[in-house]
Amino acid sequence: MTLAIELRNISKRFGSVRANRRISFGVKTGSIHALVGENGAGKTTLMNVLFGLYQPDEGEILINGESVVMATPRTAISCGIGMVHQHFKLVPSLTVAENIFLGMEKIRNGLIDTRAQEAEVAELSQRFGLAVDPAKKVADLSVGAEQRVEILKVLARGAKTVILDEPTAVLTPQEARELFTILRGFTAQGMTIIFISHHLDEVMEVSNTVTVIRDGAVIDTVSREGLTEDDLVRMMVGREVNFSRRPRTPNEGKSALRVSRVCARDGRGVPTLRDVSLDVGAGEIVGVIGVDGNGQTELAEIVAGLREPSHGMVEIAGTAAPSGDPGAARDLGLVHVPADRVRRGVDGSSTIASNILMGRQYDPEYTSAGIVLWSRVRAAAAALIERFDIRSSGPDQVVGKLSGGNMQKVVLAREFSHGAPVLLVDQPTRGVDIGAMERIHDEIMEQRDRGAAILLISAQIDEVITLADRILVLFAGRIAGEVSGDTANEDEIGRLMAGGSLIAEVAA
Repeated sequence: MTLAIELRNISKRFGSVRANRRISFGVKTGSIHALVGENGAGKTTLMNVLFGLYQPDEGEILINGESVVMATPRTAISCGIGMVHQHFKLVPSLTVAENIFLGMEKIRNGLIDTRAQEAEVAELSQRFGLAVDPAKKVADLSVGAEQRVEILKVLARGAKTVILDEPTAVLTPQEARELFTILRGFTAQGMTIIFISHHLDEVMEVSNTVTVIRDGAVIDTVSREGLTEDDLVRMMVGREVNFSRRPRTPNEGKSALRVSRVCARDGRGVPTLRDVSLDVGAGEIVGVIGVDGNGQTELAEIVAGLREPSHGMVEIAGTAAPSGDPGAARDLGLVHVPADRVRRGVDGSSTIASNILMGRQYDPEYTSAGIVLWSRVRAAAAALIERFDIRSSGPDQVVGKLSGGNMQKVVLAREFSHGAPVLLVDQPTRGVDIGAMERIHDEIMEQRDRGAAILLISAQIDEVITLADRILVLFAGRIAGEVSGDTANEDEIGRLMAGGSLIAEVAA
């Protein structure tokens, strides 16, 4: 089998940080080649070099056996390479077709030929199995549909090799399986996929070959045949990693977070939450899981004060929280780790120290007479960088330059360091590596052990089983069932996620 891509001794440095160190490996034509490693290992930097976004300090790139200087992304596109970034780059106010043809619009009689663009998107969608409505605005799409649009964008530009950076980080398990089916269809048509992922079960399921990177260098490139997840973990982090259910002692703490008969509607007036009630005691983790679009987003926004319910009430530490007031929710003792770290979790243009300060800018520990005591802020940020293993150059590192997983650790470090009585933690390990995932789980358990009430919303069944004392399953905006964390299994939770108990009730 010929090589679609070959990288020879690629090195890239950012100041004193060596992101890539003489990396070499080849990607076979018509294969799915996985690239794995911890956050900050250099995976995304390497792919940005391949796509022409960065210039290597040394090394050579070969495309179909010919040496190419990737001066810009336009060069990469002309070589048949497309890249779908971890954080989507779509314009919400434009339609699917307008996003796909942005910068290469089809013109007829001096005007954009909307009909021709939509027809071509429909044809591409059908050919590659990427179901999407060409005329729909991106703002109205689910996250899974947004990803299909991003893939269609690169296919419309003639990509034969597609780089997918953490493609399942924002997908439900069902959407991830659909994506894998699509990727296999691509390779059946002779296309090549470079697949960056932290989910080792997905790597094992979908890839043909795996390259492991640690600290900017290649550890090994191996066939997936005969490989185990334990082998990958050892190569990635150099040690064993524990994801068994965390031991715990029962806590009988009084209610710290109560959601009473909450209902919500979307922008079109369609019900999204229907009479949802739950209670989280001090020193307890209550997990919430469901297929994307079944009310998790609305529940999180209502609890955090970001959305007003159409009915019902939220109580934090025994006090009714004013609807639609996130500041009041925080004042009552709730901190929030949002699912979307880029839009709601961090200020990408500011430093780690500035992001750690957010929400504490009036704290006398960090301010005096209205003046920020930056030496104290930087010292606190440095301690959190070490505690959460945030791979960076230090407190003055701009957050937008961090990998997605390290951005997530900045959010977790800030929110977990408050000592708040109530934690709303939404998708805490989305886009983080296997070693960081273990560390985050340990931090969540430490928060539980100190007596915090934790509402954990996750798309990962194994995560809620690992951490939660009780698990609530949402289906069609209702709680379909409750399962004890001690006895939960994936089959039971999966049945409830499909509406098993509610369907049975209707049938009865």
